[in-house]
Amino acid sequence: MRDGSNKRISRRGFLRWVGLGTVSAVAGGSIGLLGGCAPATRGKEAATKVAFPTVMVNATRTPSSFTPDVEIAIEAVQDQVEIFSGKKTAVWRYRGEVVSGDPSHLVEIPGSYLGPIIRARRGERVRVRFTNRIPQSSIIHWHGMHVPERADGHPRFVIGPGETFVYEFQVDNRAGTYWYHPHPHGNTGPQVYMGMAGLFLVSDDDEQSVGLPSGAQDVPLVIQDRTFDSGGQLVYLPGGMMDRMRGFLGDRILVNGRPDFGLSVGTRPYRLRLLNGSNSRIYKLAWSDGSPMTVIGTDGGLLEKPVQRQYITLAPAQRIELWMDFGKYPVGAKLRLQSLEFSAGGSSGGMMGGMSGGSSLPNGAKFDILTVSVDRKESGRETLPPKLSAFTLPSLGDAINAGNPKKFVLEMERGAWTINGRQFEMTAVAKDEIVKLGTTEAWVFDNRIGGMGGMGGGMGLPHPMHVHQLQYHIVKREVSSRGRDDWETLSAGLVDDGWHDTVLVMPGEKATIVMKFEDYPGLFLYHCHNLEHEDMGMMRNFLIQE
Repeated sequence: MRDGSNKRISRRGFLRWVGLGTVSAVAGGSIGLLGGCAPATRGKEAATKVAFPTVMVNATRTPSSFTPDVEIAIEAVQDQVEIFSGKKTAVWRYRGEVVSGDPSHLVEIPGSYLGPIIRARRGERVRVRFTNRIPQSSIIHWHGMHVPERADGHPRFVIGPGETFVYEFQVDNRAGTYWYHPHPHGNTGPQVYMGMAGLFLVSDDDEQSVGLPSGAQDVPLVIQDRTFDSGGQLVYLPGGMMDRMRGFLGDRILVNGRPDFGLSVGTRPYRLRLLNGSNSRIYKLAWSDGSPMTVIGTDGGLLEKPVQRQYITLAPAQRIELWMDFGKYPVGAKLRLQSLEFSAGGSSGGMMGGMSGGSSLPNGAKFDILTVSVDRKESGRETLPPKLSAFTLPSLGDAINAGNPKKFVLEMERGAWTINGRQFEMTAVAKDEIVKLGTTEAWVFDNRIGGMGGMGGGMGLPHPMHVHQLQYHIVKREVSSRGRDDWETLSAGLVDDGWHDTVLVMPGEKATIVMKFEDYPGLFLYHCHNLEHEDMGMMRNFLIQE
């Protein structure tokens, strides 16, 4: 390991540090290379663990009876990309091609380290052949997608360098903005940081009937923060343990893999799809001229009707879709998308309150994200639809445990981030993590502040909580008096309408979600999507039983 005194990692040093020549995650539950801490498990929970048999995977296999509408080959490769003019940056990235089917299923982002955008229609059958050509075990998770157990990207399915894993699934999701990224235990953070991520955009007939901007006016925007040395090479965790405990924060903002990003638009409406692809940074998004943010979609697709906010709070892994009519601006106008100042936690006196680790751009600082230039006169016919979609969200009363929701306490114990005092174990679940296929449950994520817990208890840090395989309804938020001041700096930008797969839980907050376990039994994950917290073991299995 290295500490904060070594501010630069050479390409060779980075590869060695993140796992060249090592096994990063193996069945049985070892903490990966970045885990660092022994699993923390309270005695009463230890007695309730239920062993789940290891699933042996034949990664390279011949095609099954599954007949795909499209077959895609994706490779994880080492590459060099010119992020800054005249400098080549070493990255790891996804490279793809359509093996069979319509070539328009893959769209490259020119000049970017990001993987190709995968486009699919609801109901299509997709086969993906993932080949790992990086010097570390990996696997792909289809974030937000409703897929069977074997296609979800659980870390027990990791494949080594040179191996291939075959995914087969039908696209069951509503039209919306989803994404894909690595999910090896202990090394998700560095692999995503090195460039391994891409968008997965789903369309359907209902969406297309609404008449939203399309083509060049449908713009995906992946927001990430990175730190570079003077030679243009990526620097990860320069603050050492502090960066790992808080979560990594870069000091440069990139959009679609480019710094100082500019978007050229015409005088017409646009659909902007925003993904927070950062490891741990939260964004408080706002237009520089104070124009309201018109939201048309969240993690799980279009809302029933548009909603407006003065700013949008976007946690890691969350997506938001905006309607923006640039027709109200004259040609030549410029507009900035900014992240406004807020308090990211720590003001309540947690162990690391107020510290920003190795970044010169703390979580909660104000900065510009991109510049929009209105460069041409165009007449778009689209108008903002008063109704976007129709669906029924589950309510608290639909849950079989409505009177006693399952509680998952988020806190630090003995120097380890934990959920109910537990850390990740590769193939084990506790009794309260077993659910029944076809049932609806309520879960409460409780982000504790205080209590000693061996090393400071709750540290006053946010946790974006992600549940694999399904979308859920955020039905309630409760905030303690100790956490309210920080919460109120972001709360007006929360968009709990519609479907979600990630919920931001601020320090001192309890967030209640309701979800139905449908279609697919098996072992799935829930975890903090602060990737450094996830890599340190703030992740657990839940088992859907038939």
